[in-house]
Amino acid sequence: MRLSARVDYALRATAELAATASGPGRGRPVTAEQVARAQEIPPKFLESILLQLRRGGIVHAQRGPEGGYWLARPADEISLAEVIRVIDGPLAHIRGQRPEQLGYHGAARALQEVWIALRASEREILELVTVADVASGALPTRVTELAADPRAWT
Repeated sequence: MRLSARVDYALRATAELAATASGPGRGRPVTAEQVARAQEIPPKFLESILLQLRRGGIVHAQRGPEGGYWLARPADEISLAEVIRVIDGPLAHIRGQRPEQLGYHGAARALQEVWIALRASEREILELVTVADVASGALPTRVTELAADPRAWT
């Protein structure tokens, strides 16, 4: 699985907003500059990502001196899969097509099922984990079990 820099930054930014919402000063919008600094994300790049997240209903924004960003819903209601879809679209594409749209023939026919199973596996984890889980560091047991397997790291 490959994730774009946009997705990586979007996930880090939403986790930062979730952590800020539950920490000191909660309830106040967080500036893009604060998020960029905390997560070491290029500020201009982050601005465009936050705009995309706003359009996708993940964050709200307020302009002005008291302005900034905050999560549109509680962090435990926003899955990583949702953030990824807002930024990059559907979870699995093969040459720009969804796996169910592919037409393999002959000996390669089973590849379509492999791609669909791969997408289902990704979806299982990415919909299970929420922004709140990431921000708190308390990941679901299924995720920690998978990550504890040394083969997962290679």
